Amino acid sequence: MLKNVILLAYRKCLLSLQYETKKNNIIITPMKKFIFIAALLPALFACKTNKENRSLGDEITVASYYFPNYHTGDPRNVGHKGEGWSEWELVKAAQPRFAGHQQPKAPAWGYTDEKDPAVMAQKIAAAADNGIDAFIFDWYMYEDGPFLNRCLDEGFLKAPNTGRIKFALMWANHDWMEIHPYKRGTPQQILYYAKISPERYDEICDMLIKDYFTKSNYWLIDGKPYFSIYDVQKFVEGFGSIEATRLAMNRLREKAVAAGLKGVHWNLVAWGRPILPVENPPENTAELIRRLGFDSATSYVWIHHVGLNDVQTDYNQVRDAYFAHWEQAKKEYQVPYFPNVTMGWDSSPRCDLSDEWGNWGYPFTNIIGNNTPENFKTALEMTKEKLLSDPNGPRILNINCWNEWTEGSYLEPDIITGTAYLEAVKAVFH
Repeated sequence: MLKNVILLAYRKCLLSLQYETKKNNIIITPMKKFIFIAALLPALFACKTNKENRSLGDEITVASYYFPNYHTGDPRNVGHKGEGWSEWELVKAAQPRFAGHQQPKAPAWGYTDEKDPAVMAQKIAAAADNGIDAFIFDWYMYEDGPFLNRCLDEGFLKAPNTGRIKFALMWANHDWMEIHPYKRGTPQQILYYAKISPERYDEICDMLIKDYFTKSNYWLIDGKPYFSIYDVQKFVEGFGSIEATRLAMNRLREKAVAAGLKGVHWNLVAWGRPILPVENPPENTAELIRRLGFDSATSYVWIHHVGLNDVQTDYNQVRDAYFAHWEQAKKEYQVPYFPNVTMGWDSSPRCDLSDEWGNWGYPFTNIIGNNTPENFKTALEMTKEKLLSDPNGPRILNINCWNEWTEGSYLEPDIITGTAYLEAVKAVFH
């Protein structure tokens, strides 16, 4: 604003140099005008310099994970759940499971279908207006084809305002379990196995570059498309060794360079505590990062690093424990670590309603309580302050999540808090 006022004054004075003006018997000579303009110039350049300093040092990229199981018509879901099913069905059916438990969660926008470009346009506008710079889509690709891809391919990429926000992919390369809902005590059923053959991987690389990485609004870090791996051990399993996996990662980098990009920014999702029944945390994440050549690391959700000891574990307690993990990760990983801010946790909608409630194991887990918009905003402020306190550190964070409704972590407005969580992001970063 100040810069615009100074520029306007400068232009007016510049025009007035062409002649003398007499007003109230005071003659404004060219020399006087020159002195006035000279006095304005330092302030003008100061505005410019301050803006450049802010953009170089203080501007933080805010990304949010996006879970794409809120649309109908996915062929795999149709085969297992029937026509018209999406994870909204679990959200609708949810019930309180203990005293003081707030369920069900009801979306203020209704039970919309995210593969509709008009629906996705509403999400994009809300995200962009409130300080979200990028969606990181949970991306499911198996040996025999995609899963849950219609949200991105038909909804987001075809939305009329898709260019307002960046997007990137986190390959959610975990085995897909039948937990929608899960009946306690039944054998764990794997519907889709995450292991990918080297031949299939090369096909996927070509698809990534053609369909996503070369899009004008794909999120780049230093000119390289951001691509994240959720389960590094599953990833290595498909290639058979660390060395073969490293060579495979380099092949994607080479393909990206051949397509006119500067390479690929490989990001590893680190976790020390398993959530899903099929998860096994790596014994030495730092060693895997180094040997595989990842460019950065991050987290998906706080509870990958923090146990929930109480039925409703206090949000601020979980936050503080996660911050301790963040500090440890910075020291151990030797690559930039992008911190996570989690909005909440409550996976009870994925539990069979006929089962007794208890902390038996996912999705029967304790929840995060006291995750008010105010406490969420404080966590964002603390994360921002910690990022900026490191002059050589990254300027990136991610949020869990835009829409993990059945895990109780979402920025989308509900009928109780409205847009308060989005407004918290805007207040801190926009």
